Amino acid sequence: MRWLLYPLVALLTLAIIGVATLTVICLLAWPNLPSLDTLTDYRPRVPMRVYTADGHLINEFGEERRTVVRIQNVPNHLRQALLAAEDENFYNHIGIDFISFTRALIHNLRSDSRGQGGSTITMQVARNFFLSREKSYNRKLYEILLALKIENNLSKDQILELYINQIFLGQRAYGFSSAAQIYFAKPLDKLSLAETALLAGLPQAPSKANPITNLELAQQRQRYVLRRMLEAGFISEAQHQQALKERLRIASGGAARDAGLIKTFVPAGYVAEIARQIAIEQFGDQTTYQSGLKIITTITRAEQVAAYEALRKGVMDYDRRRGYRGPEKMLSLPPGAPNETVDSDIAEARDFGDLLAAVVLTASPKEVTVYRNGQTITINNSGLRFAASLLSEKAPQARRVRRGALVRIRKADQDWELTQLPEVEAALLSIDSKTGAVRALVGGFDYNRRKFNNVTQAERQPGSSFKPFIYSASLEKGYAPGTLIADEPLFYPAGSISLEQWAPRNYDDKYSGIITLREALTHSKNIPAIRVLEDITPTFAQRHVQRFGFDASHHPPYLTMALGAGSVTPWEMATAYAILSNGGYRVNPYVIKEIRDGNNKPIARTSPVIAGENAPRAISARNAWIMTSLLQDVVRRGTAARASTLRRNDLAGKTGTTNDFVDAWFCGYNPSVVAVSWVGFPTPRNLGRGETGGTAALPIWIDYMRTALAGTPEITIPRPAGIASAKVNDGRRDDVYYAENSPPALRLPPTVEEDEEEASDWFSSLFGAPSERRSPRRQERPAPVEERLFFP
Repeated sequence: MRWLLYPLVALLTLAIIGVATLTVICLLAWPNLPSLDTLTDYRPRVPMRVYTADGHLINEFGEERRTVVRIQNVPNHLRQALLAAEDENFYNHIGIDFISFTRALIHNLRSDSRGQGGSTITMQVARNFFLSREKSYNRKLYEILLALKIENNLSKDQILELYINQIFLGQRAYGFSSAAQIYFAKPLDKLSLAETALLAGLPQAPSKANPITNLELAQQRQRYVLRRMLEAGFISEAQHQQALKERLRIASGGAARDAGLIKTFVPAGYVAEIARQIAIEQFGDQTTYQSGLKIITTITRAEQVAAYEALRKGVMDYDRRRGYRGPEKMLSLPPGAPNETVDSDIAEARDFGDLLAAVVLTASPKEVTVYRNGQTITINNSGLRFAASLLSEKAPQARRVRRGALVRIRKADQDWELTQLPEVEAALLSIDSKTGAVRALVGGFDYNRRKFNNVTQAERQPGSSFKPFIYSASLEKGYAPGTLIADEPLFYPAGSISLEQWAPRNYDDKYSGIITLREALTHSKNIPAIRVLEDITPTFAQRHVQRFGFDASHHPPYLTMALGAGSVTPWEMATAYAILSNGGYRVNPYVIKEIRDGNNKPIARTSPVIAGENAPRAISARNAWIMTSLLQDVVRRGTAARASTLRRNDLAGKTGTTNDFVDAWFCGYNPSVVAVSWVGFPTPRNLGRGETGGTAALPIWIDYMRTALAGTPEITIPRPAGIASAKVNDGRRDDVYYAENSPPALRLPPTVEEDEEEASDWFSSLFGAPSERRSPRRQERPAPVEERLFFP
């Protein structure tokens, strides 16, 4: 009997020694535990958020995406789900659930692993704030001690609030409020029971079992949480079954995910980046990324979405006109079903909006089967029309669509189609002409593909969209819309204005003889613009265009200025056209309306100058009014007549196409909104014959303005003082001019039957003696192509 007691005594002695040792360790460790100031004065890292003017989130900047929620605002279902899944006895224990902890310890000893920790919610708070995720008994001891200390200093609700806001839940989401927005695009209190249960199951493996990374694993955890809630009596069997049957709709800014995608983002990456750069410049990195700044921009969601969709449609329409180029690359496919390597190649290619990467499995002229994300998609009929030429067996092998080809697909209506990523770029900027507030800004086809902002960074030739500023200058030199100008070929011999000869031409190489300035601008005639600039002098015009905000160094005082041979950005063009729109005032475009700190207190606000109030005057009201009158004719019956589809009489604007079809522009406005669209390649090259501003850029402008002006009345600006009117040209139309000047001469050119001397005298009276002007005679040989700056 005595021998049986010896082992028991030995075990008891060892236990006492162990407890004593553990007690000593705890007593020694307790004073060295970290202060709980981090918890009692909780200041989480909250990212900077950028919003539209009407309150829609554009983007977040910061390592941790977090929205802090107070415990009283946490829905009851979420509390119950967390307790059921993580710590059913949370409100009853002292920080340690001894039953769960002992069960986990025994399991780990038996399995010789540390897979289970038996951590309570309080212990998880201790780990998340103060410890690493290392699995060791030493860390577990500190976790227990910290849990006891936390329970001794904070209430249960305070601990649960910390847990709900601090826990990592995948996809850079910290806290359940942020996760609700990221995964379901909903505030926490709008989640269904099924959605709440899915979020409550994330803490165990947030990176690999979240619904974006692995929906199946996330749903397994969801079912576990729902079962535990049923067993705990938190929900009924009917609620349990209803939640299991609910189809989840996972939010994402990307392309379709079969769980049921809902698009929540505002497509304003370029706007968000401008806001981020301004915040860093003003506040530094730490404040920008961690203090919860809120930046309110000037754009609205509806107009930004309209601008984004208009630009993408315009670019895709251009791309379809130029033809299908073939697969992006060829992949080596294994026999049978695609493997993980193929999935990796597709993921590396990335999706860009609705242009999804896929790999061709089979291809014929009548049907193509592609693979992406475990799904096989069949494309036929009209979905193959764009790529039909490269589905033929006679197509070049290097460009042929065949098995292994990496291609782009897009869902058009209900059917899939083969498409491609466009190479061309574009930009669209819209501003309020009275204040300069940016209403919409799209700096390129896809921000995630190319972050270069064409609105603010791309300096390109404006082409004929620059002519209005030359004609604005001419008004100050006595010209008027009815002034007659010769539209006849010009030739400048070598040494006259440059070392080489120059023979500028009109876009269509057609000439109208004697026409009015109004007609010249309406139909974007080059020769009259050059004659006017030569008369008023390039130096005077250079000084005048500076009134519109243009940098003189980018517009040298040469005759090619009349054809827009300088360099501008869409931002500068919008600024300049706003002056014509608002009656002659210089306003400054701006993107940020207000900045608020982490406590939602305003710390910065833009106070713009306003046209007609405190904005400086750039040109006279009558100059702006006459120029608008001229540019309205461009829209009504000139190179921008397509804009008449908007059925408004208050629109004005100008197309622009540069030499060799490199840049296409349309700059247009009404008295309240200015919008500028541009299309061109990142590295300047030919867009293709016929790709003028009216063909490539104007449709983008029209599609955007259809939304921007919807429901707004037409605005008529009354004629300012200092303008008179008189019969011009053929005497059948009134036109305007500065009142202090003589009216444009109502004189018609001599008929063919009249003698040549009279015709010569008439021509000289209008445009100077032959010795005072360049010879209008057509050159004998054409100038080199690179010298022909003759596009509208």
